[in-house]
Amino acid sequence: MTPPLETPRLLLRPAELADAAQVQALFPHWEIVKYLANQIPWPYPPDGAFVYYRDFLLPAVARGEEWAWTLRLKTAPEQIIGCITLMTKPNNNRGFWIGLPWQGRGLMTEACGPVTEFWFETLGFPVLRVPKAVVNQPSRRISEKTGMRIVATEEREYVSGRYLSEIWEITAEQWRARPRK
Repeated sequence: MTPPLETPRLLLRPAELADAAQVQALFPHWEIVKYLANQIPWPYPPDGAFVYYRDFLLPAVARGEEWAWTLRLKTAPEQIIGCITLMTKPNNNRGFWIGLPWQGRGLMTEACGPVTEFWFETLGFPVLRVPKAVVNQPSRRISEKTGMRIVATEEREYVSGRYLSEIWEITAEQWRARPRK
């Protein structure tokens, strides 16, 4: 079960099939997808979000392998601005994207807080690991700001090609001990 979450500026609502239309309009931009895993088709098909939600995301949520939220500003709760997902995959436990108009405002860093809290405190996992392309500086900054550290490097395939990647990690103990704002 994916519960609704919130932050000072955001509502995180559990993903549902009805979200696919808004995601389809917002997601398929090169600046959003270029450093995401190469499982994402590019060019993005006109029904890509619907097929992904119906055939992959929502079945994984139903199996208890993923937890997914849409991000919405509290000032505009009907408008999806991005998504964040937790996954039980080895070395890949969290993924996210945010629409171009909302990038650079600290919103994804803010969204990571309650989602990471859910990972550790509700689901009880001992460690959160996230791969990131070294060239994806904005995503790396989010990991830095949220107390993660690099524990490994490897090559990975992304939509835009093969890049050196870092595996970022935070343990439950480190999460609980981090300075709070």
